Amino acid sequence: MTAPLVLLDAASLYFRSFFALPESLTAPDGTPVNAVRGFADTVARVLTDRRPARLVACLDADWRPEFRVRALPSYKAHRVAESSEEGPDVEEVPDTLTPQVPIILELLEAVGIATAEAEGFEADDVIGTLAAREAQLPVEVVTGDRDLFQLVRSEPSPVSVIYVGKGWAKAEVLGPAEVAARYGLPAEHAGAAYADMAMLRGDPSDGLPGVPGIGEKTAAKLVTRFGSLEALVAAARDGHPDVPPRARTKLVESSDYLAAAPLVVRVATDAPVIGVDDDHVPHEPVAPERVAELAERYNLGGSVTRLLAALSGQSGRPTS
Repeated sequence: MTAPLVLLDAASLYFRSFFALPESLTAPDGTPVNAVRGFADTVARVLTDRRPARLVACLDADWRPEFRVRALPSYKAHRVAESSEEGPDVEEVPDTLTPQVPIILELLEAVGIATAEAEGFEADDVIGTLAAREAQLPVEVVTGDRDLFQLVRSEPSPVSVIYVGKGWAKAEVLGPAEVAARYGLPAEHAGAAYADMAMLRGDPSDGLPGVPGIGEKTAAKLVTRFGSLEALVAAARDGHPDVPPRARTKLVESSDYLAAAPLVVRVATDAPVIGVDDDHVPHEPVAPERVAELAERYNLGGSVTRLLAALSGQSGRPTS
């Protein structure tokens, strides 16, 4: 097998680590490091199990981009932290997670694992752009977010999603065939069809209302029948008999939402990504003394040991 390019949905992974491990895991000064340790263990498992040739941790430069909010003001609105001060929206994040993110970034830099971001865009867009650029290696996207199922493809190089929403031990590898089978979508364009289905179905966790009365199964059937959201909307507007009357009415009534939804839901593939100078996986840390200092200062212990073992090709498997 050709060693893949692995793209990590970093925020998704460290959020999951934060909630999976107890906050009693702390540095000597009391700083919680549960997310740091869990994230390091996840990277170690990725390196050991997937054996990537290249790897990039993709970051949110803007978790709620202005262009998406302009299109749909409800987008992630319920996640904005309450504040009396005017300024950019701040995501409501647990107080004990916020100080861990810089530590994660310091550790990645010291180890030599590439990071990437794009001003005004989310990590999803960074992942979408890097995946779109890759025409040689297979691409594997590691995430706990189903939104990225829209990226699966067969060519020019295959893109699959390693979904870790239930933890690495229960990780699922999904390509176009698997996404198509799971949701009843056409395999030949399962990624694009998933995005269209998601717009119709909606997603309360992202502030997407969807089309009232159209759930996931109906959405999948309609997208499969008409091939795309745009074709479905046109068919509903023209009174096509294959669009059930009730669904036709709701689609027409939701025309403003459906006009805005593609900009919000579809991942950008042309974001101005920066930070990826060399994404090859190192065989040893680029700054070993710095890694040792971080491990001691933040009591990262076995997590860093497993990460370094994974780099050198040893087992690197967490025991917990």
